[in-house]
Amino acid sequence: MKRTVLAIAISTAAWSASTVSAQPIRWTTYTIPQTGTSVDFPSSIFTEAAGQPDGYGQRFRTADGRADLTIQAAPNIGNDSPAAFLSKKGPPARIQYKRVTPRFFAVSSYKGNKVWYDRCNFSGRLVHCVLINYPAREEHDWDDIVTRISLSLRGG
Repeated sequence: MKRTVLAIAISTAAWSASTVSAQPIRWTTYTIPQTGTSVDFPSSIFTEAAGQPDGYGQRFRTADGRADLTIQAAPNIGNDSPAAFLSKKGPPARIQYKRVTPRFFAVSSYKGNKVWYDRCNFSGRLVHCVLINYPAREEHDWDDIVTRISLSLRGG
């Protein structure tokens, strides 16, 4: 009985980890009409609408709920630099990846069994962001996806 349960658990974990890269990915450009924010996202992975964030945009999630993506634009009320904006948000002390330039920031770390990744580009009085949460055990499978999403983010 133990072997059967273990085999099922291993099989399920292997299937979950490979579902991100096992099938061809269909990419779609999502644009926020009010701000001109646009980003390429894998619409064959994030298939479910999951509400709206503050400001403008859309949240999406995978059909099984294991990962989510927020595409968002909001006013930069304080006209903050990326460094000041990030500091005001009070990011956790144990950030694993952090890059801050005069035009954007990108940060990533772990929270529980998830990886979170946030990138925000600054243009004029708006902040254009993508926020992604996905299973830490699938981190390698998500690397290319997160990179493409991040690099495709454009402000209006």
